[in-house]
Amino acid sequence: MAHGNVTDEELAELIRRTAEAASAFMRGDMRRYLSLITHADDYTLMAPFGGEPTRGFDASSERLEAMERYFQAGEAALELVQSYASGDMVVLVVIERQHGEVGGLPDQDWSLRVTLVYRRDGAEWRLVHRHADPLVHGMSLEQAAAIARG
Repeated sequence: MAHGNVTDEELAELIRRTAEAASAFMRGDMRRYLSLITHADDYTLMAPFGGEPTRGFDASSERLEAMERYFQAGEAALELVQSYASGDMVVLVVIERQHGEVGGLPDQDWSLRVTLVYRRDGAEWRLVHRHADPLVHGMSLEQAAAIARG
């Protein structure tokens, strides 16, 4: 069955690559990550640590080396919550069930709720937006209010 102009096979392959990329990222294999995911020039990121959204993806050697030191010894499994496809756009709503050593901290759970938006550019799918948060586990209204206050 096709989803707009996206075939089931294309969607399945995009999900597979996204899952493999998440694992590569968590183990600090940024070159493998970039071999699986191409970022659009107008890419935006709403990072799991909050703050202002960033634009563009810095794939400089210096930035990749810093990310390789920051993310270590992890692994991830992708849990697909929902996918949407229309024309040349695909949205994946996922939970990245992952753990690893991040920022020098011991190995721990780093699971994230993630929304990914891909746009087809010729024969290639480019990631145009990623929004991730660590709110996999529920919280109370008071906890949410404290986070909202900063």
